Amino acid sequence: MGANTSPSEKPRGIIRIIKATGYSWAGLKAAYHHEAAIRQEVVLLAAALVVLLWLQLPLTESLMMFGVIVLVIIVELLNSAIEAVVDRVGEERHELSGRAKDIGSAAVFVSLLLAGVVWLATLWHHFGMPLIQSYT
Repeated sequence: MGANTSPSEKPRGIIRIIKATGYSWAGLKAAYHHEAAIRQEVVLLAAALVVLLWLQLPLTESLMMFGVIVLVIIVELLNSAIEAVVDRVGEERHELSGRAKDIGSAAVFVSLLLAGVVWLATLWHHFGMPLIQSYT
């Protein structure tokens, strides 16, 4: 450290990036270890990747379909963080704690619905019957 910097100053540059990456990796490991939903969604992500490689759809559609599964995991991570904080605050039932957990759960549900719609619409587009058939 330079002469004008305090030891309590937050790291900057590459050191900050390295530390942030370490914290993120620790968060991913903790979520995988403590949250069954995360483990299930990682299995879903792996299965989605296998299916997408097998289907050989156009790249943009494959990325979109893969991305919505990643989005589900992101929302689940945020929901798990909310639940951990609420549980840390206290074990007693409180209306706001319950609401926070329910809203987090609703966010996961909405992301799952979005993933389902994207997958169904894309698969329908490529493999389903046309919505409007031409009789000419």
